[in-house]
Amino acid sequence: MSSSLVLHSTLPRALTRRVVQRSSIQSRYNTTFNYVPGGPILRGTVNDPTTFPKPSPIHGSYHWAFERLLSAGLVPLTAAAFVTSGSNYPIVDGLLGVSLVMHSHLGFDSIVVDYLHPRKFPILGPITTWTLRVATVATLVGVYQFNTNDIGLTELIAKAWTA
Repeated sequence: MSSSLVLHSTLPRALTRRVVQRSSIQSRYNTTFNYVPGGPILRGTVNDPTTFPKPSPIHGSYHWAFERLLSAGLVPLTAAAFVTSGSNYPIVDGLLGVSLVMHSHLGFDSIVVDYLHPRKFPILGPITTWTLRVATVATLVGVYQFNTNDIGLTELIAKAWTA
């Protein structure tokens, strides 16, 4: 009698466990999209692969080489601007002004690209990029006006240094 009682009590439990396991496996894989090894790929989320930009000589190694060349060229250009007088050699003064503004623009642009990417900041990223571009153009106009209508960048720094 006791063996039939054990059989009756364990048989339904085993069947119940198998049915529950099958239903949970089926519900886990019964979805509206196909199963992909590694998990489903949902469109429009962080699971989207990054789109690669088209190759351009403005980006990549050419861009990096230009930044390094500009940075390395600022050292002898700065020395040449202070050895010669800015009023005697206005081309050196103009090159120094443009080089400093472009060097600053490239540095700030790298910061904006790295920390305010348009994918993460769809409104603030482009606004900051265009603000930087407008500020760079305004600074270039100001440097041009200062070099042509006033004493020039090199003379200003020399006067500020001796003051």
